[in-house]
Amino acid sequence: MIYHMLQAAQDLLNPMRRTARGGGGILAGLDGAHPAFSPVRQMRAAMEVFGHAGITHARPAYAIGPVRVGNRLVEVEEEVVAATPFASLLHFRKEAGIRLPRVLVVAPMSGHFATLLRNTVQVLLQDHDVYITDWHNARDVPLAAGPFGLDEFTDHVMQFLQEMGRGAHVLAVCQPVVAVLAAVAIMAEDRNPHSPRSLSLLAGPIDTRVNPTRVNELAQSKPIEWFEKTLIAEVPWRHKGGGRRVYPGAVQVGAFMAMNLERHVGAHHAQFWNLHDGEAAKAAMHRRFYDEYFAVMDLPAEFYLETVRSVFQAHDLPLGKLTFRGRPVRPEAIRRTAMLTVEGEKDDICAIGQTMAALDLCRGVPVTMKRHHLQTGVGHYGVFSGRRWAQQVYPRVREVIQANEG
Repeated sequence: MIYHMLQAAQDLLNPMRRTARGGGGILAGLDGAHPAFSPVRQMRAAMEVFGHAGITHARPAYAIGPVRVGNRLVEVEEEVVAATPFASLLHFRKEAGIRLPRVLVVAPMSGHFATLLRNTVQVLLQDHDVYITDWHNARDVPLAAGPFGLDEFTDHVMQFLQEMGRGAHVLAVCQPVVAVLAAVAIMAEDRNPHSPRSLSLLAGPIDTRVNPTRVNELAQSKPIEWFEKTLIAEVPWRHKGGGRRVYPGAVQVGAFMAMNLERHVGAHHAQFWNLHDGEAAKAAMHRRFYDEYFAVMDLPAEFYLETVRSVFQAHDLPLGKLTFRGRPVRPEAIRRTAMLTVEGEKDDICAIGQTMAALDLCRGVPVTMKRHHLQTGVGHYGVFSGRRWAQQVYPRVREVIQANEG
């Protein structure tokens, strides 16, 4: 029922938003004929704010332009090198003229598309040959493709590393750190030649018992049956994945917004005045952020529920109870993969200490191959996006990769 209600609301509002965007465009042409604070300018600003504030299920483009490699700008082309019903291994190919370290960026499956890591990829491309797990919207995956849970996520990481060939590096952002660490542990125990040379874990919930956040407390406050009954819905049959049980991305984004409601309301209020006062650059920056933020993807119900139960309620990984297809996951089996953990000082989603816990679990890795970086002055997204990511976090990631390349 919840999905049908969300779909009905979207079907109702979309034509109104299109009309508002069109009307705002028409009124924009009349701006010059009206003084500041005129009703026309106010109406135009209000229509544009409303017109661009809607949820969409369309994946935004990465649209990564030329990147600087050494002393020259190089064009970037996207190519899918492997695909399953649930994800594509996307390669950002460029003619650098030199061999660069290969890096697999494992994006979160958390209600947004992997394009949320556009800036992460763009910065990495300066010095690396970059691939990303481009997860597909679950509402577009037919039932015949089967279920997708934590085991399948872990499988995808291993399959994609195998596709990339020997000697790759992995960078995992936020939620997937548990599955990625499990994949690397299984590969290490099996002496898989495609085990990564380095593993960078950024702002992820390895042990949510450490400094619990509001997100952690919410997961603990209800039994898993409540999450299944209240938050899981069936995709309407009009979509390719009709009948698949999912956690709707719109619900996830709504929950994130509720955590910082004043900030989001304030941002849209500021956008009204940006448009009213002709602050084109500020208005464009706001629109780019929220176009990405409001582009949502649904999560397979199995993956969402298993993540809540295993990672946030039962703490399977730090307690040594995590399994992969029935076999124990042993982080201590990792011996030859260098490790870096990164946390944000002001992260209200994944608190200080939760990611660093991975270093203690991987006691087979020599201390000389372990590093930790606490980035001051940033929240969750600042760990992997923005100025401090580019200027302070990224150099740490690059150092670890270069020190273990070849």
